[in-house]
Amino acid sequence: MNDKSKKPQKLKARLPRGFVDRSSADIHATNEMTAKIREVYERYGFDPVETPLFEYTDALGKFLPDSDRPNEGVFSLQDDDEQWMSLRYDLTAPLARHVAENFNEIQLPFRTYRAGYVFRNEKPGPGRFRQFMQFDADTVGAPGVQADAEMCMMMADTMEALGIRRGDYVIRVNNRKVLDGVMEAIGLGGDDKAGQRLNVLRAIDKLDKFGEDGVKLLLGEGRKDESGDFTKGAGLNSDQIDKVTGFVSSLAVDKILVDDKALDLVALAESACQHLDITSPMLTEGFTELKIIQSLATGAGYCADRIKIDPSVVRGLEYYTGPVFEAELLFDVTNEKGEKVVFGSVGGGGRYDGLVSRFMGQPVPATGFSIGVSRLMTALKNLGKLGQDEVVAPVLVTVMDGDVDSMGRYQRFTQALRAEGIRAEMYQGNWKKFGNQLKYADRRGCPIAIIQGGDERAEGVVQLKDLIEGKRLSGEIEDNASWREARVAQETVSEADLVAKVKDILAAQAEDRRRAKDV
Repeated sequence: MNDKSKKPQKLKARLPRGFVDRSSADIHATNEMTAKIREVYERYGFDPVETPLFEYTDALGKFLPDSDRPNEGVFSLQDDDEQWMSLRYDLTAPLARHVAENFNEIQLPFRTYRAGYVFRNEKPGPGRFRQFMQFDADTVGAPGVQADAEMCMMMADTMEALGIRRGDYVIRVNNRKVLDGVMEAIGLGGDDKAGQRLNVLRAIDKLDKFGEDGVKLLLGEGRKDESGDFTKGAGLNSDQIDKVTGFVSSLAVDKILVDDKALDLVALAESACQHLDITSPMLTEGFTELKIIQSLATGAGYCADRIKIDPSVVRGLEYYTGPVFEAELLFDVTNEKGEKVVFGSVGGGGRYDGLVSRFMGQPVPATGFSIGVSRLMTALKNLGKLGQDEVVAPVLVTVMDGDVDSMGRYQRFTQALRAEGIRAEMYQGNWKKFGNQLKYADRRGCPIAIIQGGDERAEGVVQLKDLIEGKRLSGEIEDNASWREARVAQETVSEADLVAKVKDILAAQAEDRRRAKDV
């Protein structure tokens, strides 16, 4: 067979793994949520800034891949000058680059927020995507822990602005100096022990998942899971393991006070350190900063039901240098297995005094908070807090005649509605099959159809069809006679009264929806 006679292969439509298409409903819900977050951030005096999706790979800081594996963890490409660029992994490293590059022009402290997509070149899984949205706020150039305390207050206010009730969330606060101080006390201080400290933190972070026994294995030689896979441990000796696990276990959630005496939580951690003979200057400094943060928070009216000291919080293993905080939702949701589970973390942050300094050669203090937009949106949907401000589909101006004069008139009706802030569209499909236009309106959920044929045009009038009321009546009317009598779903008005009457119908529909919600 002649190759030229073969039909070309049809291209297969397929979505890349780890990525998702977003529906109109999801986009509207995201916009609704981010608008509320933005309002809180701006109320606190933060201003927006935007950085590009790509950064030079070496600017990504702790996410810098191995030189021989430029795509490890990040999506990278080589520029025409052979420099590696990567899609941003988070929004913090690009901010650090921006501040350093514009250091002489910006006003310190620099208070800014950013929302945008970040990208992870990691194996996708259920609920784990390679592209997702974050919404960050940061203060650069403020060395005092009062800036960290304010971040926690702003996060608490954001949760409530989104409709999450007090008692359904908590902002947990710790200080990296506490855990780093514990490790310093057991002989893991200094730059040469940085890798071992990181492994210890990773082991501690698995306490909820593996329990104390599993953490002990990870702190020691290592742990073999049920499948037989072996995870190499941090290599601590038995005395070091006992001190680390003793400290962490003393701070188990079920032992932490839940009343307003939040300073007792620090006292609990201090007592555990005394009992285990764990002392270091860094540890003392961490406890002092936690006490200051709690004092500032309670003084401003943010008690332990909103901002809670929790010395067991572990996050930002590699670049946080001081206070760290995490927004946790406390209510139950049903997972894919039908099990009731606590929703958990929807955002976090902390102090990262070393990130900007990498570019500057001088200390530049910074603190910030990042919200996982997609995860938080899932939580708000579970609470029924999104979609309350529903988006009304457009009014449809139907097309009865296709001549230029008629089309111009239909377009004029459409533009008059739009000029008054009403969503409207003129039908753009095959106008000769009028029934298809009403089917289109029904599938779109259009609230009103505007109809003008030759007879109406001669009289200077239009017909307005209330599609919402018509759909309701269609379920109640049994014969054509009854339908002809129930003409409230369709009426004739003059062209001059078109906009005003459309507004009246839309207002009546909105009131019906409001009453239906109140029932």
